[in-house]
Amino acid sequence: MALAARGERVVLVEAKQLGGTCVNNGCTPTKTLRKSARVAHMARRAAEFGVQVGAVEVDFAAAMGRMQQRVDAARAGLEKWIAGEPRVTLLRGWGRLTGRSAQGFDLLGGEQPVHAARVFLNTGTRAFQPPIPGLDSAGALDNVSLLQLRERPQHLVILGGSYIGLEMGQIFRRLGSAVTILEAGPRITAREEPEVSQCIAEFLQAEGVRILTGRAIDQVEREGEGVAVLVGGERVHGSHLLAATGRLPNTEKLGLDTVGVHTDERGWVPTNGRLETNVPGIWALGDINKRGAFTHTSYHDQEIVLANLAGGQRSADDRTMAYAMFTDPPLGRVGMGVAEARASGKRVLVADYAMKDVSRAKEESETTGLVKLLVDADSERFLGAAMVGINADEIIQVLSNFMATGASYRVLQDALPIHPTVAEFLPTILKRLKPLD
Repeated sequence: MALAARGERVVLVEAKQLGGTCVNNGCTPTKTLRKSARVAHMARRAAEFGVQVGAVEVDFAAAMGRMQQRVDAARAGLEKWIAGEPRVTLLRGWGRLTGRSAQGFDLLGGEQPVHAARVFLNTGTRAFQPPIPGLDSAGALDNVSLLQLRERPQHLVILGGSYIGLEMGQIFRRLGSAVTILEAGPRITAREEPEVSQCIAEFLQAEGVRILTGRAIDQVEREGEGVAVLVGGERVHGSHLLAATGRLPNTEKLGLDTVGVHTDERGWVPTNGRLETNVPGIWALGDINKRGAFTHTSYHDQEIVLANLAGGQRSADDRTMAYAMFTDPPLGRVGMGVAEARASGKRVLVADYAMKDVSRAKEESETTGLVKLLVDADSERFLGAAMVGINADEIIQVLSNFMATGASYRVLQDALPIHPTVAEFLPTILKRLKPLD
């Protein structure tokens, strides 16, 4: 749409639904459903706040219906927006390159031939199904089919203790399902700090989510209307099974070999900082370039490409990664963790703080969580931060934006905060900086 606004003719090829993963089976539906789950959770806690509500019942079908309405409205908005731009032609069907032409590249958009001077690949990812015996025939759900359920699972068993598995596990537990999460590694959220993983495990377990770690999954079997997972000598029974064990890029059917675009052994498309592939005139954006695999990195990718097409010199190599996991409370992360900071060779300062000591968190009775800040002792710039707790997904953005300025942490430390907020404790936490052991 931005290129069309500049006067260019654009063909947009979409194999299924406009909006991709985010709108259809990612951010939009899951965060909508998360709200229903949080309302149910807070209603059960109502007596803590002096409010009597009686027994709390979840209408699972109604919660899923509310989610679907939000998805349908978001997608309809995109349909209307794109239909209103005469310079954009929307082709329905799978897109694939077929070779080179005098105009640049030959493609098929579904069955429609297309000739283009430039091609932008942004085909996203799909769920990876691990090679576990019996998994193929067990009727395992993925992030798409899980959201199509309209009857509440009695017991949802989840393979994978990372972001999708943990978010969905907590949501379905709050909506009334029994939930067991199976993680073959030694701990959940393996890329996070150990104390972060422990914090998340503790609050999920406090809500009744069972978490088994450090056990290989041996086999999956159908068991009547449900499933059984053999894990470390134990047989875990469930009514439904969700495989949340990673993602694969949607690149194998794009015909990349017809024009010589390189991929790695798993199908990811390497790019330079300008998001150009090895073939001039072809860019790879979003999840498939393995530079973040988030909606916000995909959107940032297109901003980089648009700026550079207009003569800019922006690079994805320059950005500091930031993301959130939308459990409740959420996790917010930006920049380096402790292991990366140690490996950087820099003199590192660290400050830790418990959310239970933050006034606003105590007033809200949302005291679960922690804050960890990392600073370069010589440049005084932030290296990274991790935060679990109330509003962590929003507050980490404050630190991400501040890091983008390159300013000393002392600027933030000396700034006027607003009371009573959670973010007001950042200056207080910074006063606790000490050398990293």
